Amino acid sequence: MKTAGKLAAGWLLTLGFMFITLSITAEIEKHNMIKPLPPSIDGNEHEFLNKEVLYVLDITAKQGIIFGFPTLLLGGWLALGLYRQSKNEKIAIDKQVRENLQSLFYQMVQENKGKISLLGFAMQSQLAPTKAKEYLDVKAKELNANFKVSQEGAVLYYFDI
Repeated sequence: MKTAGKLAAGWLLTLGFMFITLSITAEIEKHNMIKPLPPSIDGNEHEFLNKEVLYVLDITAKQGIIFGFPTLLLGGWLALGLYRQSKNEKIAIDKQVRENLQSLFYQMVQENKGKISLLGFAMQSQLAPTKAKEYLDVKAKELNANFKVSQEGAVLYYFDI
């Protein structure tokens, strides 16, 4: 459904721009036709206005505006709606990830009686070690935890239960 919406928004925006461009082009051509011509060699000014072409250009300009603006507005409205929907979905996914990570953290604290290793948390959460360390450092500050570095170089966090 998202793909259809994106295609519809893209087509409407493209079509709207084409109509507006057509309208602007017709107005420019109409303006160029109305411009006075320089005097001819014999010194007489001749006025050559093709009223039928002016009429067609005028109608084309009006129709371009009549069809262009609503099409642009509809395409923009669809694109904005899709953008907002995507943004809301991303926020919901981020919230769910945070909640799952927090649930996993509390589960590990309870199972291990307050002791969590950086590597163990990174493996359980499937986070990169740097991200896991950042998360555990934040939690350690929030919950006043201690940490120790073992002889092997592993970082252990101690949370009071």
